[in-house]
Amino acid sequence: MRTTLYKDFSFEAAHRLPNVPEGHKCGRLHGHSFLVRLEITGEVDKYTGWIIDFAELKAIFKPTLDRLDHYYINDIPGLENPTSEVLAEWIWNQIKPQLSILSAVVVKETCTAGCIYQGN
Repeated sequence: MRTTLYKDFSFEAAHRLPNVPEGHKCGRLHGHSFLVRLEITGEVDKYTGWIIDFAELKAIFKPTLDRLDHYYINDIPGLENPTSEVLAEWIWNQIKPQLSILSAVVVKETCTAGCIYQGN
């Protein structure tokens, strides 16, 4: 059986978007309660009944999450222009080498706006 599972994570961070038109509200320093959803697609192991243990997924993402939580994310290399799109791709690149079955990274910066990145 092939299926997709997900795990949600949240973090608080400040940022600004340096490439927006002058006067745009996102050009000012502000913060978000970001939600990140990691989606994993693969075959369910017949013995365990799962694709991956959620604890393993959490452990893989922890170093990346720790780099983001309560930081000014513009200071992180690769996130100088930290739009949701750029952030989703950056997270993908951080964890995909350790998690080949990663199928999507979802980043929500508000309750109603976000981005889904599914790799190149």
